[in-house]
Amino acid sequence: MTVRCDEDNVLVRQQASEPGEGHVLVIDGGGSMRCALLGDSIAALARDSGWAGIVVNGCVRDTLALDELGLGVKALGSNPRPSRKAGAGEIGVPVSFGGISFTPGARLVADADGVVVLPG
Repeated sequence: MTVRCDEDNVLVRQQASEPGEGHVLVIDGGGSMRCALLGDSIAALARDSGWAGIVVNGCVRDTLALDELGLGVKALGSNPRPSRKAGAGEIGVPVSFGGISFTPGARLVADADGVVVLPG
């Protein structure tokens, strides 16, 4: 599943609360380093909802707590500043960043070295 949002994580929280069924949530924050789109509260919600991992084209916060959750998280960096809460963005749309195109339903594999999207 994908979320496209610009420094606003309302849709991220909304999607993280949906049943993840072992899938990965891909968040395209436009590469912004100005605020975090994911912290420990939303990540714990995602884990408890059955998501296997989260990829963020942007920043996260609460990095020590994120490491302890047991949820795979990849992000460009960290920033302690929270995002806006207006609810702007899109869910379930194709997104592209880092030379990879992500479409809802595609198979994503990640390890310590990076992320790969496999053909369906």
